[in-house]
Amino acid sequence: MTVDLSRVRALCFDVDGTIADTDDHLVAQIAAVLDRVPLVSGRRAERVARQVVMSAETPVQAAYSMLDRLGLDVPFHRLRARVRKLRQRGTDPAHTRNVEAIDEVPHDMVPGVQEMLAELAAEFPMCTISTGTVARIERFLEHYQVRHHFAAVVGSQTTPRMKPYPDPLLYAAKAMGVAPHECLMIGDTTMDIRTGRAAGAQTIGVLCGFGTEDELREAGAQLILRTTSDLLGVLRPAQDPLHNQTASPDPDAA
Repeated sequence: MTVDLSRVRALCFDVDGTIADTDDHLVAQIAAVLDRVPLVSGRRAERVARQVVMSAETPVQAAYSMLDRLGLDVPFHRLRARVRKLRQRGTDPAHTRNVEAIDEVPHDMVPGVQEMLAELAAEFPMCTISTGTVARIERFLEHYQVRHHFAAVVGSQTTPRMKPYPDPLLYAAKAMGVAPHECLMIGDTTMDIRTGRAAGAQTIGVLCGFGTEDELREAGAQLILRTTSDLLGVLRPAQDPLHNQTASPDPDAA
């Protein structure tokens, strides 16, 4: 399968693992929970958490999807909002395992994405589609001064159903003024690919996040890129300073 570039009129980006480098963030969140388990606290909790993140295909999306299927996503977010108001936060969010405080720390942006977004925004309307809260995604985009590139930020409570259902992409397409089949969904997990396909969009998988190449291909990704910034070489090769070479060479090929 290949991407029909003549169909592409708008871009939909997943956030965690696609434009935001969130591995360490997720490790900290899982470790915060494991800290409460006897004999698993401290450094052992961090090690177990990292193993969980590295082995899970879709650690965040799978959890949110399960909540969605059970009809528990709205109560969950209401409870989390209430807990946030009641919980005493650490004074320094960057050095705490307080899950709510950790959410306030901006993740790193995947290398090259900031510049790529600036180039592509001149020619394509764009949206982000995430299972995170709109407020968190907005903070992340504002921190890196790229929020103005996006027509809408689609989050966990924007539509009745989350990924892998088509609802978020259908909402994004309407916000950008295009048909769903004119969108290109870019993401790092099978949830992203399934969402795009369910909505009739074309899909590209990226390997800078949580999904593997085999998983993404099996889910139906029409193209696999080693990292998100390689998209510039696909859509606008004349503007790609690497001349369509990957920004993330395979270390095994060296």
